[in-house]
Amino acid sequence: MKPTKRDFLTGVVALSAAAATAARAQNQTSNQALPAGPAATASGPIPKDWIDPDTGHRIVRLSHKDHSESLYFNFPAYTPDEKWMVMNRADGISLINMDTFEEKDLYTGNLYAFQTGASKRVVYAHLRSQDRDNKTQATNDYFSIDVDTGKVTKIASLDKGSVTSVNADDTLLVGSYAYKDVPLQPGPKVAGTDGGYNALGPDGKPMSFAAAKEYRMAQRLAANVPMDIFTVNIASGEHKVLVHSTDWLNHMQFSPTDPGLLMYCHEGPWHEVDRIWTIRTDGTGNRLMHKRMMNMEIAGHEFFNWDGSKIFYDLQTPRGEDFWLANVDLKTGKRIWYHMQRNEWSVHFNVSKDGTLMAGDGGDAEMVAHAPDGKYIYLFHPEIIEDLGVSAPNAADLVRPGVLRSEKLVNMKNHDYRLEPNLRFSPDGKWIIFHSNMHGPVHTYAVAVDKA
Repeated sequence: MKPTKRDFLTGVVALSAAAATAARAQNQTSNQALPAGPAATASGPIPKDWIDPDTGHRIVRLSHKDHSESLYFNFPAYTPDEKWMVMNRADGISLINMDTFEEKDLYTGNLYAFQTGASKRVVYAHLRSQDRDNKTQATNDYFSIDVDTGKVTKIASLDKGSVTSVNADDTLLVGSYAYKDVPLQPGPKVAGTDGGYNALGPDGKPMSFAAAKEYRMAQRLAANVPMDIFTVNIASGEHKVLVHSTDWLNHMQFSPTDPGLLMYCHEGPWHEVDRIWTIRTDGTGNRLMHKRMMNMEIAGHEFFNWDGSKIFYDLQTPRGEDFWLANVDLKTGKRIWYHMQRNEWSVHFNVSKDGTLMAGDGGDAEMVAHAPDGKYIYLFHPEIIEDLGVSAPNAADLVRPGVLRSEKLVNMKNHDYRLEPNLRFSPDGKWIIFHSNMHGPVHTYAVAVDKA
């Protein structure tokens, strides 16, 4: 059942109010304008290579220019030979050599990279826009950039909607289109962060960033705007609608190995929606990947592992109280839930190519876990909790439990979590890449998995 306007004005406001009150008390943001963004915390130049004194792990700054960001955590960022990683700059697009960490310019201008090719040595990009939701452009133009030559080729021009992912054989784009614009971030973008969420609580005072974000997401869900998820054939330009709904559809991402498999989500406050779905590009096999079993249970920030055999996701039973990194095997349907402590909950998680290590980028006390000491980049060693010798008769059909043993890699005490770090493993599993505003301007960094 979809929330009504009455639900929105009562339940959603009440839900956000408690979080807003706590955040105001902690951050003293009442009756203040939105801040301009995180201030620089380092004296002198931003370090290039150092050992974190609290963790003993080496950190290397990969970017040379301020306002350089690695890609969103679940978007392909490496070339097929795994030699180069793509990174966005304020003035263009760079490549990072994964053997030497040297940065080279790929493109200077008004394009923004959103992923690399799976079978082709290209970077896919779109025209930049001042509006993060891409609503201000009359058309959306999409391009491929050859990694070796820098040649830019237009591959699609849309009169509506926006594209987020390219499939595993580089033949299809997937995007979404909403029949009405409901702005998520009506205020100005806050420098050095991921946006400008803002709203007033029932007391007439500004909500915290996290509470305002949830309020705006609930507002968008309640609007029941008709939407399409569509594909575009790069060679022929053919458009095909895969899903039509008045639910809020988002987070489309193709499987890294199966060209015909798409994952997408029903967006909104996670406790209100059945979020994680997959569908074939021929329109068949529309499947919910995690069914809620508990009121206020949430699942989200889903991603494929490297070989596309599993979907991982943040699971909380219930929200804000008990924390898991869950996965489901797409072939067998078997599930593993890895438990973690409150401080270890992270905005995003990721997994190494060989599947033996996992990682999280932490979070601040304002976020859903309300972690008192969660501002770290974490390395996780997953362990399965084995049977005690005698299994339940239906053990094979049950969730297999596990636990994450954590190690702190980077102290993120100076990071403003209104910018999500969006971490990922290097292909060889020796480094974790993330971006941060911990020294003021946004830069992209790598932290060594092994201690120095």
